[in-house]
Amino acid sequence: MKVIDHIQKAREEQKVCYSYEIVPPPRGASIKDITNQVKVLQPFDPKWIDVTSHASNAYYRERNDGTIQKKVIRKRPGTISICGVIQNRFKIDTVAHVLCKGFTKEETEDALIELNYLGIENILAIQGDSPNYAKPKLKTEETNDYASDLVKQIMDLNRGQFLDEISNKAQFDFCVGVSGYPEKHFEAPNLKTDIEYLKLKIEAGAEYVVTQMFFDNNAFHAFVDKCRAAGITVPIIPGLKILKSEKQLKSLPKHFHMDIPIELAEQIRKSPDNAREIGKEWAIMQTRDLIKSGICNVHYYIMNDSSDVTEVVSKV
Repeated sequence: MKVIDHIQKAREEQKVCYSYEIVPPPRGASIKDITNQVKVLQPFDPKWIDVTSHASNAYYRERNDGTIQKKVIRKRPGTISICGVIQNRFKIDTVAHVLCKGFTKEETEDALIELNYLGIENILAIQGDSPNYAKPKLKTEETNDYASDLVKQIMDLNRGQFLDEISNKAQFDFCVGVSGYPEKHFEAPNLKTDIEYLKLKIEAGAEYVVTQMFFDNNAFHAFVDKCRAAGITVPIIPGLKILKSEKQLKSLPKHFHMDIPIELAEQIRKSPDNAREIGKEWAIMQTRDLIKSGICNVHYYIMNDSSDVTEVVSKV
């Protein structure tokens, strides 16, 4: 099923569905690192799982102590193959992250053709980080500069418009999501402008928005209100992260450009040894409040550790 269909079904049945986002393992690691995570999540009926993509040499990983590490190695492989394994082995829909930066339009089209071949019909179109190296580009090659450009290319494929004439054109019907930032994207001058950029992505064909992680539900609700006032009517899915350690009070804002509420930060500073439990209780509180407000889907950023989120979901 498409993400948009899962959301519609949850609304009609007046139920809440949960989705998760995982990171491919480092180069050379085993697929078991991913399948073990999925096995932990499977009993909690995940409606879909996002698999991130990294074009540059940098990627984020969560250490055992909860801190976020930006590690620089060769790009992480496997987004397409991991999506195929999860969807075809576990029968859980997957959302493949497709990036603008680091890929040409030709490479993007090839990736989309492969995803379509595997039966993956959900895409999250994002700009992505700038590559950490100068990749040679032929004069004939073009890139998507912005996520709205990438959405347009995917919509072209849905209409059967390829970059070059090819035989045996497949039928594409991708459901495309995009990212939204309740506290604004760090490159945008202000939130109003950022929402205008978001609207361009929706007008290009995106069908839903999933937000960057946030710890203040008021920021999310205010963001949704501003989006609706701007004419954005598609579903906006809240993205949550479970805080695990005192060190994350610095590392999360540094890497993901978001605020941590004073109350949460003070709780953890007063009792750093209990940071993990405090983080889980905060996530439970956030989730319950979002559901009470009428939200029918909550998305969790779990990176490479599924253990805490299952406890959160089981207690909501």
